[in-house]
Amino acid sequence: MTTPSRPLQGILWMIATGLCFIAVTAIVKYAAQDLPAAEAAFLRYLLGLVFLLPVARTLLSERVSLGDLRLFGLRGLVHALGVILWFYAMTQIPIAEVTAMNYLNPVYVTLGAAIFLGERLAIRRIVAVLVALCGVVVILRPGFREIETGHFAMLFTAILFGASYLCAKPLSGRYSAAMVVAMLSITVTIGLAPFAFAVWVTPTPTDIAFMFAVALFATAGHYAMTRAFAAAPISVTQPVTFLQMVWAVLLGWLVFSEPPDGFVILGAGIIIASVSFIAWRESRLRRQVTPSSYATKG
Repeated sequence: MTTPSRPLQGILWMIATGLCFIAVTAIVKYAAQDLPAAEAAFLRYLLGLVFLLPVARTLLSERVSLGDLRLFGLRGLVHALGVILWFYAMTQIPIAEVTAMNYLNPVYVTLGAAIFLGERLAIRRIVAVLVALCGVVVILRPGFREIETGHFAMLFTAILFGASYLCAKPLSGRYSAAMVVAMLSITVTIGLAPFAFAVWVTPTPTDIAFMFAVALFATAGHYAMTRAFAAAPISVTQPVTFLQMVWAVLLGWLVFSEPPDGFVILGAGIIIASVSFIAWRESRLRRQVTPSSYATKG
């Protein structure tokens, strides 16, 4: 029996998702300046493991094959590298630019699904991908502005998060959602550990409190996103995710003295239009190949 759609609930849950993730962005932007990116990311995931305790017994009862364990490990390593780059980008470039470029994740997943998973790439989706890449050019404006290391970090972040999702796709068909999320948390923590210890500085109690807050809001955001997807189709919830771009611009402007950049807003709008079209096409085809832009966020 098909669960009835509840659009209003889906929209409200997705708004809550956006608020949680903008809180993550604000805390990282404010609190992670004095910590190496790898260490800040490690603390966020290590402290976040506490949220697995309520379901630990259930997770331990699931059996994982050796091949899938390797795939979980590969996903964790790829995602860990993406998280490090995302934390680094947050300290180097404006919040609005990080947020805008983060919307590239579903675009890279679309390409990766066609290349590695044999998904059909119709002409409409090819055009949508090209349009999204044009949006990136508008944001970066090569030749007209200096492209900083944070911009390159975000380009690779989107690629790595896309690869993480592609690893998760076959696993999600064999294991519960809780198991997939838990294994990501565990393997990312392990993957981040050597990078963090290589640049370790002793965190203050305030640093730890802030990173725990990041873990709390990130966990709440993923929970709200799951509830949103359960309540309404992706074609309803996906457009709401783009409110985060509005909040990111306002947050950067009012709190961090980052004035709005018209080219960044225009480029984000182009990417948003492309991702919205891809999401709409997927909903029409009744299969979800590309995730929400939140689905792979730290």
